[in-house]
Amino acid sequence: MQDELLYQMQHAFPLSQKPFQELAQTLDSSEEEVLEAVKILKAQGIIRQTSAIFDTKRLGYKSSLVAFKVPEEKIDTAAAIINAHPGVSHNYLRNHDYNIWFTMAVAPDSKLGLEKTIAILKEKTEAEDTIILPTLKMFKIKVQMDTTGKRAKKEKVHKAAHKEIELTPEHIEVIKALQKDIDIVEEPFKGMTEALGMSHERLFQIAGELKESGVMRRFATILNHRKAGFGANAMSVWSVPEEEGEEVGKQLAEFSAVSHCYLRPRYPNWPYNLFAMVHAKTQEECDTLIEEMAKETGLKEYGKLYSTREFKKQRLVYFDEAFEAWEKQVT
Repeated sequence: MQDELLYQMQHAFPLSQKPFQELAQTLDSSEEEVLEAVKILKAQGIIRQTSAIFDTKRLGYKSSLVAFKVPEEKIDTAAAIINAHPGVSHNYLRNHDYNIWFTMAVAPDSKLGLEKTIAILKEKTEAEDTIILPTLKMFKIKVQMDTTGKRAKKEKVHKAAHKEIELTPEHIEVIKALQKDIDIVEEPFKGMTEALGMSHERLFQIAGELKESGVMRRFATILNHRKAGFGANAMSVWSVPEEEGEEVGKQLAEFSAVSHCYLRPRYPNWPYNLFAMVHAKTQEECDTLIEEMAKETGLKEYGKLYSTREFKKQRLVYFDEAFEAWEKQVT
């Protein structure tokens, strides 16, 4: 049951008053058994968090993947400086001259903006060079590890049409609540509804509006990949002719082991414009998958950047006063 439970929770955690009871019904189990299993998985660190996953761009934040080239003796200090920014959600050491890779977001009301913020971090970390790689086109974002080992190697990627929405103060308060990790109890949303002063029905109605608009991608469980048995992840990077970028991006996105697939800018010091994050149980599996991707697309110029250390990995906290506090501290 455990493997199927983890897969289901990654796909979509039920937004209902008794979600673990709902999960138990789909797994032909009991609510008590499911709750106990989830508590154990959380204690083991296999489950990292269960919460809403929001679209940074639709919330008005500006973001980018960033790479720094940092001297080896300054890596730890640089990583700590980067991690201190509240807009950094992921930060890894990778096996490349550009060795520190992180995702950076700045709030809609940022006075510094994205590029100035990155420039300040470059100066503070004494990085020798930097590459700013914003998303030009997104083909896939779906972090769902196949814990069952039964899913197909390829899958169709569907992009849902979204309704326009004007966020109200009520929407913002619900976003602040839904982004927090839930408690593993029979009614995990009860404390949330009490704090917000609304019913479960109203909470889930607003969550539905956020999902229909694309503001909320989904409500789901995020795993600690390594503890869940997926010990290798490679950021595969590809040099694709501009006119073929969309077609090839869609091809790579269909691989189930690919969680993220984006078209990004290329530079004289960085020839790769298509990025596909590949997850597998071993580095050998990752290598094999990337070779299959190269063979299918016919691409010859590509690279594999493996993460060797994880400096930071957490959900971005939206509408957090820490963004303004960081800017005041550095200006």
